Amino acid sequence: MSAATAASAAGVRSDARISTRAHLRHTGALVRRNLLWIRQDPESMFDAVLFPVVFTLLFVFVFGGSIGQALGGGQEAYVQYIVPGLMAMMGMNMAQGVGTGFNQDFHTGVMDRFRSLPIGRGSVLFAKISVELVRMLIATSILLVVGVLVGFDITDWPGLFAAVGLSTVFGSALMWIFLTLGVVMKNAQSVQAMGFLVLMPLQFGSSIFAPTQSMPGWLRNFTEYNPLSALADSARGLMVGGPVAHDLWMVLAWSVGITAVMAPVAIHKFRTKT
Repeated sequence: MSAATAASAAGVRSDARISTRAHLRHTGALVRRNLLWIRQDPESMFDAVLFPVVFTLLFVFVFGGSIGQALGGGQEAYVQYIVPGLMAMMGMNMAQGVGTGFNQDFHTGVMDRFRSLPIGRGSVLFAKISVELVRMLIATSILLVVGVLVGFDITDWPGLFAAVGLSTVFGSALMWIFLTLGVVMKNAQSVQAMGFLVLMPLQFGSSIFAPTQSMPGWLRNFTEYNPLSALADSARGLMVGGPVAHDLWMVLAWSVGITAVMAPVAIHKFRTKT
């Protein structure tokens, strides 16, 4: 038996004996460690800082006029439409980043070090998600600031915070999928490629960027069950007014379902990885 296999087997056995309080303490320590690492490597925040700026300006000033006319209000109407949609998109892009970073940690030896320590294996994953959620909230805040600068009108502050919370819940659920990919895929490029194949159809086959009424019938049917459409539409309803209940419950159902299925898988794959 190799040293890595022995350490993994010992980790699986010891993990079951760690108390909930110890898991929380381990998670807190790992969160602090990850935040300190970001402080030492500020370039790791470039995606969280630049993504909301670039995409907001790109869609508002390139597509805002034409799509805004279809909405019946020009660029101003499109700003009200696209900013909540981009908030929904934020969670998916941050989720992809957590999988890529997690995979890279295996190749740099960081995960071997963690798995050799008497800490809960789930704590490593929960800490990773917690730090990525902080990055996601920073990106969302920048998105809203840029949105206000280009004309987004916040009319319902409680609805705004509810929309941010809903995006956070859905984003954390998606992170379990990409954490699993980060464990099972051979390298970060494979995680990125798989994420691209999944994200692109979901993003553009949704109501994030444009209304779905003009789409072909088969694609419109897909958008009705696409959780990103539900998240974007519920965020719009909460932030600028409109129906909310159906889309809200759909997002919560998707979030609970994805977490219930993928969180145990991700933790198991991490525990047993050799």
